[in-house]
Amino acid sequence: MTSFIQAKLAPLAFALALALLPGLAQAADKQVVTIGIGTQNTTTNTATGGIVIKELKLLEKHLPKTGKYANIEWKLDWQNFTSGPPVTNGMVANKLQIGMMGDYPLLVNGATGQSNKGNETQLVAIIAYNAFGAGNGVVVHKDSPYYELADLKGKNVSVPFGSAAHGMMLQAMQERGWKDDFWSLVSQSPEVGTTNLQEKKIDGHGDFVPFAELLPYRGFARKIFDGAQTKIPTFHGVVVRKDFADKYPEAVVAYVKALMEANDWVRKDPKLAATKIEEWTKIEKEVVYIFLGPGGIHTLDPSIKPRWLDTIKTAYGVLNKLGRVKEFDMNAWVNESYVRQAFKERGQDYDSQKQTLANYDIAGRDPICKTAVTRPKEAGEIWLAGGEIVPVSSPTCLLAGIRQYESEKKKVAVAYVFDKELGIKVFADKAFYAIESGPKGPVAAPFLLKKDAEAHAAKSGGKFVTYTDALNLVGAKMAVATAGR
Repeated sequence: MTSFIQAKLAPLAFALALALLPGLAQAADKQVVTIGIGTQNTTTNTATGGIVIKELKLLEKHLPKTGKYANIEWKLDWQNFTSGPPVTNGMVANKLQIGMMGDYPLLVNGATGQSNKGNETQLVAIIAYNAFGAGNGVVVHKDSPYYELADLKGKNVSVPFGSAAHGMMLQAMQERGWKDDFWSLVSQSPEVGTTNLQEKKIDGHGDFVPFAELLPYRGFARKIFDGAQTKIPTFHGVVVRKDFADKYPEAVVAYVKALMEANDWVRKDPKLAATKIEEWTKIEKEVVYIFLGPGGIHTLDPSIKPRWLDTIKTAYGVLNKLGRVKEFDMNAWVNESYVRQAFKERGQDYDSQKQTLANYDIAGRDPICKTAVTRPKEAGEIWLAGGEIVPVSSPTCLLAGIRQYESEKKKVAVAYVFDKELGIKVFADKAFYAIESGPKGPVAAPFLLKKDAEAHAAKSGGKFVTYTDALNLVGAKMAVATAGR
């Protein structure tokens, strides 16, 4: 009986095996393609190019899976670094296919790839930018007697060598005609520089996003120089290995689409985005928000604008003069085809986007001065601890609002205003103020730099004050005046 059953089942088993063969062959033919992606998670303006895409799994969503990619299994290898140069090393070693870094490291990345044939890279998209250079900066200890870059002559100053902040400092030195020995400049990572500044082992520290804002926010540093003073744009961009992009162009387009979706996610709910990015990177949400929130220091925009290429030319001039880069073919390095295709697939106009520097702005109704916010660059925001972010129409109304909330026993976590001279978003309690007389009472003008506030006060016949004095002088009086509205 057993042999009879076996004889009957044998043909069925054979048929079943034949039916399974195509699937088994297909599984055997599956090609695993690993994409190494070099990120800088704590560099806030690269967040949408790295940690946001990773945590929201946006690249998996957009990677091609049909047609010639039907038998490809994508594997993502996310590698986090604290600066750009190690990312370049990983790309030259072909351990990373995609990387992100600031303008000066991008230039070095491109030049390094071109000097190592077979390891060429291409700039394919921008993550975030500031059109006038804000983001990089130099800080001193909060108790330091130094308030300007020139005050650091002969002092011990550190900066991560090869970084965008290093490039900013070299540019500033060349502009001022300072020699290499103007200060004692040494290379220190953000982590080492932070510790040494806090322990007063160095006189100043230059760094990139977010450290020139982060260290003052944490209470032990003061910014004395901002990249916006150079008036030269700064940005972070995306580079890919050319051989990878040539072989898998749709994968590069998929990455740019994931980047654009990450940008949309931030702009849709910047408070939530800042909170989540803090969770993922340990950079405080209040600092993330000053960069990526409405009117933030950096604008999220993947388009490669001519001004950014002019910046690379300037950077090349600085580094070439110092003998740090030799030949560099920028035309061979820049490739807009992938970002252009991503815009097309999303139904957006790439050429129009290249022409604009618009950011998304503070909007809404000011509950303190009972008026709409109509001039975003003269506005401000008050972030209540554990609560909402309140838009205000002016620095004067912001100071009044802080006083009002304090009287209501509501804690203000942080407040933001815009520097009247540099036009960048700054922490209200870290700013200096010029107070003038207005028809309805004192009017406050905030400035990041002490010298700018003093100059404005002298020119307008006003008074130079610190934040505490501004809060007492303007906030208290305005709070009384607005209470009856």
